Amino acid sequence: MTDTSFDSLPLNSAELSNLERLGYKEMTDIQQKSLPIALSGADLIAKAKTGSGKTAAFALPMLHKLNAKNYYIQTLVLCPTRELAQQVAEEIRRLARSQHNVKVLTLCGGQSIGPQIGSLEHGAHIIVGTPGRIQDHLRKNTLDLSRLTTLVLDEADRMLEMGFVDAVEAIAGHSPSSRQTMLFSATYPEKIEALSRRLMKDPQVVSVDAQHSDTHIEQLFVEVERKEKVNTLLKLLSHYQPNSTVVFCNTKQETKEVSHAIYQAGGSSVALHGDLEQRDRDQVLVRFSQASACVLVATDVAARGLDIDDLALVVNYDIPRDVEVYIHRVGRTGRAGKSGRAVCIYSPNEAYKLEAIEDYRKQPISYLDPTELDESKPLSRPEWISLELQAGKRDKIRPGDLLGALTAQGGIQGSAVGNIAIYPNVSYIAIAKSDANRALKMLTEGRIKGRRFRARKAH
Repeated sequence: MTDTSFDSLPLNSAELSNLERLGYKEMTDIQQKSLPIALSGADLIAKAKTGSGKTAAFALPMLHKLNAKNYYIQTLVLCPTRELAQQVAEEIRRLARSQHNVKVLTLCGGQSIGPQIGSLEHGAHIIVGTPGRIQDHLRKNTLDLSRLTTLVLDEADRMLEMGFVDAVEAIAGHSPSSRQTMLFSATYPEKIEALSRRLMKDPQVVSVDAQHSDTHIEQLFVEVERKEKVNTLLKLLSHYQPNSTVVFCNTKQETKEVSHAIYQAGGSSVALHGDLEQRDRDQVLVRFSQASACVLVATDVAARGLDIDDLALVVNYDIPRDVEVYIHRVGRTGRAGKSGRAVCIYSPNEAYKLEAIEDYRKQPISYLDPTELDESKPLSRPEWISLELQAGKRDKIRPGDLLGALTAQGGIQGSAVGNIAIYPNVSYIAIAKSDANRALKMLTEGRIKGRRFRARKAH
C-alpha cells in the first residue's frame, strides 16, 4: 500500500468501492496533501490549479461526515461561475453514489429563482452555487445555513477578481462559526490571505504545482505585427489541424472578432464572453465539449470551469497581464500526461512580457517562425453535430431515454451517439455528422416517455 492509495485514508468500504468504480486509482498531489487534513476536520487552504483533482479533495471529506438522515443543508460550495458550479455539483453526485439519498442542489443566477425556491422547500444536503444567487436566497429567507458543517470556497481567487469578496463574507456570516472551511485557489494573493484570516480557524496550508508538466506541453511564441494576428492564428489552425482548440483573448470584443474571422475562413468556431445570455453560454460550452465546434474563443473569466480532457491546442491571442494566468491557460492542454501544444501570438510592444514568463518557467523561450507555417490545408471541421431537444430534467429526461429513442428498432448505431448533456429545460445530444439528419427526424417525429418534443440542430 502506498501513500497515494485511497486505501490509506479513513474512508469506509462503500466510499472506496465507489472511487474504484469511478476510476479513481491513485491520489493526485493535491488530494494526497489535503485529504488527510480535511478528513480530520481542520480548516484548509489549498493552492491548486484547475485539472489537479481538487473537487474530490473537498468533496470526499464533506461527504464522509455528511449524515443523509439529517435532511437539512450541511455543506455549501461557492463557485465563481455557473459553469463551474454545475461541473462541481455533477462530480459531487458521482462521488456520493456510495451513500443513499444524498440531495445536491445547484443555485446559480441566469435561471428563474422560483423553481429553486420550490426545490429548497423539499430539502437538500449540499448546495453548490454562485455568491450572487446564494445571497438572493438568503435575503428571501429561502435558504437556511444555520446548521452548516462545511463551507467550501472553490476558485476563491476568481471570486475575488469578480468582486464577490463582500458577498462571500456575508454568506459565511449566516453559518455557524464552528463549521469547517476549505478554501481552494489557483493563486494566493494578499486579498485571499486576508479573507482566510477573517473566515477560518488556524487553517493548514498546502500547495502543489500545476499538474501539467512542461515536458508534456510544447510552448511556442510567435512575434507578428498586431494587424497580422488574425492571419497568424488562421495559419496556426491550418498548419496544426487541431480538432479542439481554445483561443484566449483579453477582451470580449476580440472574442467576437476572432471567432467571426475563423468562421469566415471556413472553420468551426464559437465565442464565449460576458455578453451572452446564460442559455447561449450553456449552448456554446456544450457544443465545444461535444466536439461539434472545433474552436472555442474565450476570455479568462468566461472560460473558468471549462474542463475538456483532450485539448489539442491552446492559443494565447494576447499575452495575459499576469504570468500565472498564462500558466493557467497553457495548463488546459497536456493533461493526465498527454502531449499538448500551446502557442502565444504577441506583437513587438508585448515582447517585454516574455521575460516574466521565462523567469517563471525557468526555461528559455522557444520561438516559431510564422513563415514556416503551412497554410494550404483547410481548417478542421467537426465530425459531430449537437442536437438540441426542448426537454430536460424537469421533464424527467435521462441520458438513457435519449439513447434509447435513437438506437431502438434498428435506428442509429450506439457508436454514432456521443456526449449527452441534460439541463433543466433542454438537452443536447452529440450525433455523428453522417447520422444527424436521421437522428433529428427520429427525435422530432418519435416519442420520448410517451411525449413529443421539438428538436433542432444547435448553432
